[in-house]
Amino acid sequence: MLNAIEFDHITVRFGNHTAVADASLTVGDGEFVSIVGPTGCGKSTLLNVAAGLLEPTAGEIRTWGQPLGGVNRSAGYLFQAEALMPWRTALRNVTLGLEYRGMNPAEARERGEDWLARVGLAGHGHRLPHQLSGGMRKRVSLAQTMIMDPKTILMDEPFSALDVQTRVLMENELLTLWNADRKSVLFITHDLEEAISLSDRVIILSAGPSTRPIAEFRIDLPRPRDVSEIRMTPQFLELHRLIWSTMREEVMKAYERNQRV
Repeated sequence: MLNAIEFDHITVRFGNHTAVADASLTVGDGEFVSIVGPTGCGKSTLLNVAAGLLEPTAGEIRTWGQPLGGVNRSAGYLFQAEALMPWRTALRNVTLGLEYRGMNPAEARERGEDWLARVGLAGHGHRLPHQLSGGMRKRVSLAQTMIMDPKTILMDEPFSALDVQTRVLMENELLTLWNADRKSVLFITHDLEEAISLSDRVIILSAGPSTRPIAEFRIDLPRPRDVSEIRMTPQFLELHRLIWSTMREEVMKAYERNQRV
């Protein structure tokens, strides 16, 4: 079975600075993988390599068995910052990619309304982004990504700016959508609880510079999951303890280095 993403001994340098050094990891077909690590450890750098937005200095990135050259057109990218056009309604933001593909406007509208309903925004398609709450805008962004039916979804801390309650709702929304067709997901987060709640595997990166994966943990919690309920279980708490015991040292290294700067 082909992997959605393969990082094969990837190194990324910016001038004299080595952001990522000899990193190898995979995301399987239909697998939800989260990457966690200290601030500034190169998580987003790896995601940009997977998206084809950044060419590695050394090593090879493969998608579905083929070397990636240029933008990863099999992937949808959900950024941390919103990418909605303020002059377009929620519906027209969701259907933007379909319009670029030349889809019939009536069909694009029908599919857009369906996706707005899937993310809990039926009846809000006429609203402009400034008329929506932060959580609602994030739902529009999620629908905008999913409507394109990407084989792989790349997510860079997509819920970090939301309040705790809205974040939990969005995490459950994401899991519901993911369970429907099991896309391959590479998810970047600082939040260890979020990573464990969502994922099949969690990969820990070392403190930078010269970041690399240092450990991975398989998350064998049952699915489907409710992220607020799963966090109360003994299995979750034990996984959190094990992963944090590995991650803590890297977080402290990054903290101490930042204190010296």
